[in-house]
Amino acid sequence: MAYDFDLFVIGAGSGGVRAARFAAGFGAKVAVAESRYLGGTCVNVGCVPKKLLVYGAHVADELEQAAGFGWTLEEGHFDWGTLIANKNREIERLNGIYRNLLVNSGVTLLQGHARITGAHEVEVEGQRYSAEHILIATGGWPQVPDIPGKELAITSNEAFYLKELPRRVLVVGGGYIAVEFAGIFQGLGADTTLLYRGDLFLRGFDGSVRTHLKEELQKRGLDLQFNADIQRIDQQADGSLKATLKDGRELVADCVFYATGRRPMLDNLGLENTGVELDDRGFIRVDDQYQTTEPSIIAIGDVIGRVQLTPVALAEGMAVARRLFKPEQYRPVDYQNIPTAVFSQPPIGTVGLTEEQALEAGHKVQIFESRFRAMKLTLTDIQEKTLMKLVVDAETDKVLGCHMVGPDAGEIIQGLGVALKAGATKQQFDETIGVHPTAAEEFVTMRTATR
Repeated sequence: MAYDFDLFVIGAGSGGVRAARFAAGFGAKVAVAESRYLGGTCVNVGCVPKKLLVYGAHVADELEQAAGFGWTLEEGHFDWGTLIANKNREIERLNGIYRNLLVNSGVTLLQGHARITGAHEVEVEGQRYSAEHILIATGGWPQVPDIPGKELAITSNEAFYLKELPRRVLVVGGGYIAVEFAGIFQGLGADTTLLYRGDLFLRGFDGSVRTHLKEELQKRGLDLQFNADIQRIDQQADGSLKATLKDGRELVADCVFYATGRRPMLDNLGLENTGVELDDRGFIRVDDQYQTTEPSIIAIGDVIGRVQLTPVALAEGMAVARRLFKPEQYRPVDYQNIPTAVFSQPPIGTVGLTEEQALEAGHKVQIFESRFRAMKLTLTDIQEKTLMKLVVDAETDKVLGCHMVGPDAGEIIQGLGVALKAGATKQQFDETIGVHPTAAEEFVTMRTATR
């Protein structure tokens, strides 16, 4: 049968665009349908604008440190509207770049909601298209628990477009999005409280990292309230929001920001017209080659609920394009030792196994930890500490994990990700000459195990 397209991609986010571009480059006839914005969550309401806001919040630290280096500054004034307007301009520029990447690759770009009407058929704005392969890359969407007053809360989607900076903010959640936005709001001057229903945030991260970040955030004056959750939200006469907690306490804020998880974006996608199955968490079920239970339909990225990171979606998109249209270049995505960062303040960088994961996997481990005050802070009164940690297999000397909390953690951990991917040993770390004076050299000068 002759199809209109070899590959029809639903969703122009990171994974979908990468798959479409590479497939077209391999000679396939490709279409992409997108109903919202080019670039997906990451470019529009995710990692890119979030990082820009993190940079903005970090300026307050630079101003505080300036006096120690001899700078006398007039009292600074922050304008939220300027930051958001500049952010919006940059996102619009990136939208244009994504459009050009697709169009210049020979991809047919369809702007509108795509609904699957059969195993090989998609409908966009009343027009039906046939395709040999359909790729679902629709990503995720933030969700707010079903509590009274949930409509009064915002998520990361709305936070990037607030008309003004709230004076008082309640951030609810314990994942990286909650921690990052708590730092953004507080750094820009809002009175910020972070509520998390568990004992300690960032579940799944190394225990030393979680504890160290908690201590540093408390030093900065962030109000951390663990084992706390909201039962209901009510709007008061003055427009403020009253959050009633499950323990009976009441907190008043101007904004309640929820970051309590994301769901796969499957709304009106038409999966009922196919044999596609969902897993017990509601994500699309796929095999190791991202094949769904419908032979002609593939799914990648956040919608499959594996490792929900932009570079992972990019790798998955590339793998799909190669498998379908350039099989001699195909290689599966390696999910081991994926470096990642949390742009908290201070930020986290991590790659490999946590101490807890290494022990659970049966490794006999040596732990190397260092906590120190960064050189940049020695001329200031700021007492922030940096944490660096190596998890090492005591029998093979292989470095199993590298973890950091401190300035430039994300930048530093990227290089260490290469080392772990290459199977570096602690001896090779020790034999590597450090770059002096830097914080990064601490990773190659930790000679004595702390436990």
